[in-house]
Amino acid sequence: MGFQELNSGHQALVVAKHRKKRSRIVRSGNGKNESVLPTNDLFDAVKAAKCDMQDSGDYPLMAPGPSWKKFQGSFCEFVKTLVYQCQYSLLYDGFPMDDLISLLVGLSDSQVRAFRHTSTLAVALQLSLHKDNNQRQYEAERNKGPERRAPERLESLLEKLKEFQENQEEIEGMMNAIFRGVFVHRYRDILPEIRAICIEEIGCWMQSYSTSFLNDSYLKYIGWTLHDKHKDVRLKCVKALEGLYSNQELSTRMELFTNRFKDRMVSMVMDKECEVAVEAIKLLTLILKNMEGVLTSADCEKIYSIVYISNRAMASSAGEFVYWKIFYPECEAKSVGSSERRRSPQAQRTFICLLLSFFMESEHHNHAAYLVDSLWDCAASYLKDWESLISLLLQKDQNLGDMQERMLIEILVSSARQAAEGHPPVGRITGKKGLTAKERKLQAYDKVKLAEHLIPVLPQLLAKFSADAENVAPLLRLLSYFDLSIYCTQRLEKHLELLLQQLQEVVVKHIEPEVLEAAARGLYLLCKPEFTFFSRVDFARSQLVDLLTDRFQQELDDLMQSSFPDEDEVYSLTATLKRLSAFYNAHDLTRWEISEPCSRLIQKAVDTGEVPHQVILPALSLVYFSILWTVTHISESTSHRQLMSLKKRMVAFCELCQSCLSDVDPEIQEQAFVLLSDLLLIFSPQMIVGGRDFLRPLVFFPEATLQSELASFLMDHVFLQPGELGNGQSQEDHVQIELLHQRRRLLAGFCKLLLYGVLELDAASDVFKHYNKFYEDYGDIIKETLTRARQIDRCQCSRILLLSLKQLYTELMQEQGPQGLTELPAFIEMRDLARRFALSFGPQQLHNRDLVVMLHKEGIKFSLSELPPAGSSSEPPNLAFLELLSEFSPRLFHQDKKLLLSYLEKCLQRVSKAPSHPWRPVTTYYHSLNPVENTAEASPQGPPYSKKRRVEGPCRPQGKEPSSQEESLQLNSSPPTPTLTSTALKRRQSLRPVGQRQKGRPGPGPEMISSQQLSGTQRLKMSSAQSLQIHCDPSGSGLGKQLTRLSLMEEDGEEELGLLDESCEEWQGGDKLLHSPSSSSERGLDLLDTTELNMEDF
Repeated sequence: MGFQELNSGHQALVVAKHRKKRSRIVRSGNGKNESVLPTNDLFDAVKAAKCDMQDSGDYPLMAPGPSWKKFQGSFCEFVKTLVYQCQYSLLYDGFPMDDLISLLVGLSDSQVRAFRHTSTLAVALQLSLHKDNNQRQYEAERNKGPERRAPERLESLLEKLKEFQENQEEIEGMMNAIFRGVFVHRYRDILPEIRAICIEEIGCWMQSYSTSFLNDSYLKYIGWTLHDKHKDVRLKCVKALEGLYSNQELSTRMELFTNRFKDRMVSMVMDKECEVAVEAIKLLTLILKNMEGVLTSADCEKIYSIVYISNRAMASSAGEFVYWKIFYPECEAKSVGSSERRRSPQAQRTFICLLLSFFMESEHHNHAAYLVDSLWDCAASYLKDWESLISLLLQKDQNLGDMQERMLIEILVSSARQAAEGHPPVGRITGKKGLTAKERKLQAYDKVKLAEHLIPVLPQLLAKFSADAENVAPLLRLLSYFDLSIYCTQRLEKHLELLLQQLQEVVVKHIEPEVLEAAARGLYLLCKPEFTFFSRVDFARSQLVDLLTDRFQQELDDLMQSSFPDEDEVYSLTATLKRLSAFYNAHDLTRWEISEPCSRLIQKAVDTGEVPHQVILPALSLVYFSILWTVTHISESTSHRQLMSLKKRMVAFCELCQSCLSDVDPEIQEQAFVLLSDLLLIFSPQMIVGGRDFLRPLVFFPEATLQSELASFLMDHVFLQPGELGNGQSQEDHVQIELLHQRRRLLAGFCKLLLYGVLELDAASDVFKHYNKFYEDYGDIIKETLTRARQIDRCQCSRILLLSLKQLYTELMQEQGPQGLTELPAFIEMRDLARRFALSFGPQQLHNRDLVVMLHKEGIKFSLSELPPAGSSSEPPNLAFLELLSEFSPRLFHQDKKLLLSYLEKCLQRVSKAPSHPWRPVTTYYHSLNPVENTAEASPQGPPYSKKRRVEGPCRPQGKEPSSQEESLQLNSSPPTPTLTSTALKRRQSLRPVGQRQKGRPGPGPEMISSQQLSGTQRLKMSSAQSLQIHCDPSGSGLGKQLTRLSLMEEDGEEELGLLDESCEEWQGGDKLLHSPSSSSERGLDLLDTTELNMEDF
């Protein structure tokens, strides 16, 4: 529909209106002018224009394309120009503006959405222009002083002022009439765009003309619409209220509204739409600023916890709320100027104390980085006052407890990280691609300032808190955040010496992994060759490693010679190995040759079992790091002898790890599995990719025994039943989460071995068969593995899916026996798994056609692979597998279903004795494949559609039965009121039926729900309809054309089935499969033409 059609419709409305009695302005009882609008005269014209618009989904204000891109702005400009030209006289003579308002009010009551949208937008614009023009003139005239006016002009100005007053009353009457004629009906319109425009404009009216509209009679509409189900409408409501509450004078007149709808506004901070929640928090911040005492402590506590949420926009808004609620009254409100606030140590100290108090009460003591990031936008000047933070930590007479000191150190480290890195912590995304030039300049400046403050005092901090591992580790991480070149540029080498001494004492004193890793990382940052102090730091590192290696050699000799080492010897050796392992991870310690003694230690543990497991764990890591550092030194000039020596060491270590897989200690088993997975992946065929052929001698393929042991370990340590997880509910939540992360790490390592060709891809069946049962814990990992495996080899991946079902079925039959197998809960779970496997093929039926046919044929073979005894009428033991196979039937084409039915009948003929009644699995599978029977069952309410072709025109002639669309338009002159529902964020619930729901498992997706609610024949009908849509002509439109195409396709389907029946008599049975997607193309067959398929393929 173009502009001409809309314009002609508008002209028709205007002409029809002028023929009748036009609207008039009358005086109401309260003395105000009100417009009486004739609404009945407009419906005939609207009906005339409706016929041209109801068949089109687009209209100018919302139509796509470049030609309509600026139509909305042009339409608004037209109304603006019209009002501007009429502002002096015609606006108030009772004719043009009343006609325009009558037209737009009439359009707003139209059943055509285009008219409603057009009128709502126009009314909002013209009303704003009415008010702006006249109010500006009125204020200008009124503000002129009498001394500036001549006496002869005073009378004319008073008359003009009186005229303005009359015009103001007349405009107020127009506004009231428009409000009753448009807004009262359209704020509940079925279209969210219209509802949003109404709310947005009523908010503008309240801000600009508060004397008339800022009262409870109008505010209630915004309050009611806060419950709207559409996010855009709720967002407009909140933004409209923000404009009102930002003005302190206006907010004082909204007490009743605030008390009535405060609970709803507070609950919207947890809105399911983050954008709405952000604006709701900003709204409450304005209420907090301008309306004292309205928000209670309970209301504020609902916002406090949002500072730790992952969404940064919400967290930042909540941080601003916390700042104005807690910090501003104490830190800034009592100060005079901004410069004084920055220099005031008392204000900074007050801020730190309040921040510590808030942090302790929040009970999120491990998330200081998120709290700092939330407050960064509004309180960065306080958080970057590192001098005050450090002085408070080093103060001797400070009254901070151990917990407060720990939290203050976390805040110091988090603020330093935020300033140095310039991005939020892990889990929060800003959406910005990079830093601007100004931000990079500020970042460099902050790093220099941070270094100037920390370099002199960092050794003192380490010395004071060296005994506490939880305080030392974050302090050592500070080395990653400031500019280390300051040590040489500002001649601070003496502080570097003190730092190295404290670092060595920390390493000797602690064995906690966090502390050792932070110390090794800090020393690595200082050991860069470009620094002028590199030789000094390298010498300190060599001294430390010499000390540790000498101690290790002495303690190892004592352990190797002693058959029963005491606890002190074991603890001392374990501590030394942990320190060496942490440093070997970050530094190349190859020249100290500690790998060979560790290998001998592990070999003794495997042979005798006399070595404590605490010693074995770091020894395994040491040998592993030694191999990796040797790999980093290999180049094209490396000799073949050196390569084979490295491979020999690697194979020997893999054999030791393989032996550790059967150790009694689970920690050793898991450590050996992780190291094996990493090494096998590193030395896989991927090693030579990218022009590194000189590494080919290092490629290693594990033997079958090692592959089977890796798979067995996965079954025993990853896929655990609920009763095998240990203490269950008695364990703390964070312990269970850590254990789950460890199991996910093990599974991910095994899946990478599968995808990179280290293990046979068929071993993936051990993973895929647990897809449904452990979907909550490992669903994402297994799904990604399945997707990658299908990309590697589609045919083999389909065979692996079938193999997974075969393994589960065989295990269940061995446990329970073949009788009553289909009624067991485990079998129902297998059907769910088969349904999930079928959904993994996606909607591309033609692309996966040969794979699904192959899967069905192999499944039929397996179900009849074991026959009952001769002369027995009992069903084969594997026959119930056909019920699992029926879940893949919706992925078949009709032609393939017919051929599979013939293949099934031939296979069943081999059974010696036919049963007295059909076997249930065969019946179920037969119904899933029989397209004729499904067609009959699909229409139980009446006879099937006639095969006669039906041709219908696009429109029904005049006088015929009206269409359903016209009936619906005539029944309701106004759209129904949309349902208003709560939009607070709620916990997602499973949609699975109660009988199939399992505790702790998420519900199925929409596709699975739809397939569960349909019977087998109904699902087949749905899939049949999907397959028929492939032949549809997409250019057609209209219900009649669709029915015509459907009848034509049904006739074509009958002809194809007839050809199949004729050709089936000549086909001979066989066992050839569609081995791969290329098999059909090699034989020159077209899978869409079933008459070319030979029966040997089935």
